[in-house]
Amino acid sequence: MIKILDKNIADKIAAGEVVERPLSIVKELVENSIDAGSSSITAEIKRGGKTYIRVTDDGCGIPADEVKLAFMRHATGKISDEADLYAIKTLGFRGEALASIAAVSRIEIITKTKDEQAGSRLLIEGGAVAEEGATGCPEGTTIIARDLFYNTPARLKFMQTDNAESRKVIDFITEEALAYPEIRFRMISNDRTLFSTQGRGDRLRAVVTLSSREYSSRLMEVAAEADGMSLEGYVSDPGETRSNKRGQLFFVNGRPVNSTLMEKAVAEAYKNRVFHGRYPIAYLFLHVPPETLDVNIHPAKTEVRFHDSSAVESFVRDSLASVLIGKNAMPGMTASPAGSSFMEKAQNSSTADELGAAGQHREEKIKEGEQVDIRKVLSSFKNESEKVNEEIRGFRSEIKDGNADEPSVSDADAPLDFGSLEIIGTIFGTYIMAKDADTFYFIDQHAAHERIFFEHLMDQYDSGSPDRQQLLVPITVKASASEEESAPEWTKALEKLGFSLEEFGPDTWAVREIPAFFDMGIAEKFINDFMDAASDGETFENRAKINRAAKAACRNAVKAHDELHNEEIRRLLEDLSKCREPYSCPHGRPTSIKFDRHDIEKRFRRI
Repeated sequence: MIKILDKNIADKIAAGEVVERPLSIVKELVENSIDAGSSSITAEIKRGGKTYIRVTDDGCGIPADEVKLAFMRHATGKISDEADLYAIKTLGFRGEALASIAAVSRIEIITKTKDEQAGSRLLIEGGAVAEEGATGCPEGTTIIARDLFYNTPARLKFMQTDNAESRKVIDFITEEALAYPEIRFRMISNDRTLFSTQGRGDRLRAVVTLSSREYSSRLMEVAAEADGMSLEGYVSDPGETRSNKRGQLFFVNGRPVNSTLMEKAVAEAYKNRVFHGRYPIAYLFLHVPPETLDVNIHPAKTEVRFHDSSAVESFVRDSLASVLIGKNAMPGMTASPAGSSFMEKAQNSSTADELGAAGQHREEKIKEGEQVDIRKVLSSFKNESEKVNEEIRGFRSEIKDGNADEPSVSDADAPLDFGSLEIIGTIFGTYIMAKDADTFYFIDQHAAHERIFFEHLMDQYDSGSPDRQQLLVPITVKASASEEESAPEWTKALEKLGFSLEEFGPDTWAVREIPAFFDMGIAEKFINDFMDAASDGETFENRAKINRAAKAACRNAVKAHDELHNEEIRRLLEDLSKCREPYSCPHGRPTSIKFDRHDIEKRFRRI
């Protein structure tokens, strides 16, 4: 028998689509606070939000005659007609949040607009008004949700532990604080303040407050605009990577999102610059015209769809690639031994709640042996307010004076001219030592040769008319049965790279010409390694696969302990400067490492 559901039951079903856990409530309330034009937002939870959630803001407030209306289904002040759905400019917009929260909790609202003499207070329990009236309060809105799912106890069994639910909320508030540095965010858990941001519009300040001084100093600034899109944020140099993607946070039009498109763009930008299985750190804030974005494809609004995804991906990738050609993208000397930074220690420390709010609590709260998601605890780390301010002032003054861990923006944007460096010598038969006015460099001659050879090869492949040199005595190469089977593919590819081959017997090939910049020993090693890729089943029908095989073959192009004379070193550095990606070999290893004068003086405790 078909019948109309009771309103109470219908509301609870609808609430289940919006309110999944405490985080769902915090997210909806905080997004409403941001949409209300707030300059200060406080989020407070107890027991992970299961028993108590409070969000207080200083936004525009709700007029007294609209307070009850705000808790009706489909009530919203953010959408007027259908056209608004295709150009969403606010974070919240569905008109179901407050009604859904009220259906599964005891919710209280205290709110006041700037034009009203007194505020309004409304208490709703299980969707029904329990109390209402006027009250004294400042401009803005406070909403308190108590006893989540008290009237639907079956939903409680799906909750995780208090700490697990806390981490989800803390993680979200951290992301919002990064997305909106102009808003002061305060996070309180179980009567303890975990962090408080300045709200002065300085995103670097927010990063420093919510991470660590040492960690943030390894980040490079991103700022780009094109075709109505803009991208800003911070990314790490290729020498600062993680074993997973937890250090990557993406925001689109102010929303923290999970975006495979942006992940792919980051991976493409860092391609050939980092080892396989390593991931750079990225805080990226993308803004696109609202009409080119669909934000309603996921119930929690954590995913978005771009109308022209290829254009967005190219924009993000190219914006990052332009940053990675600058001098600042070269790996530098770390301020402390690898793995000893505060962020690294945090990965082996306790949960966010156990770590506590302020810097003085850190050491006494850390428990050995516990693993934790670094993104989940990021928000719980802060220095005392004065210490943070002092460090940022020092950090910024160093940048201004040109003595920071990072060069000035103009210097950082310019690629390093390796050919202009003063050569000091070599060490261990492997590393070239060189310097300029304020920086000392180690250059790995093997990695540098690999990069140069690889780019020369691929340029020859792309040109269609490679430079060759004829051999007086040909190189003979033996081919296995499987290699013989695929000979038409790999011989054609080698021809385009600058080799000339002809059959010299049933399983032998004669190499008559080699690339002009190869010698015989390198050429023979390269061909053998290139053929190994063919015997592994590699095919060469497109440039990407040629690229991959050439990378593998370049690995043995120049051995690390080949002795180079000064003239050879000078030519190597000049050739390296001409490369498109001079700071890493084709496999992602750095070709060079820099030691700023400031870094060295800190090591010797001269400053």
